Amino acid sequence: MKYKVVLKKSKEGYSVSCPGLPGCWSQGKTEIEALENIQDAIREYLEAVVKISKGTKVREVEVPV
Repeated sequence: MKYKVVLKKSKEGYSVSCPGLPGCWSQGKTEIEALENIQDAIREYLEAVVKISKGTKVREVEVPV
């Protein structure tokens, strides 16, 4: 899966968020580190969604852009 992320440079490094997943964000000292960290954050976010959704029907849809 691909997700768009938003990188913001700061004095401490980079913050990065995933607008498609509210509340999913991370940071890193370098752009590369921040991008690696957001990948972990996205994985953990999606795992939490699966756990929370247990007992409900979950489907995937593809949206062409």
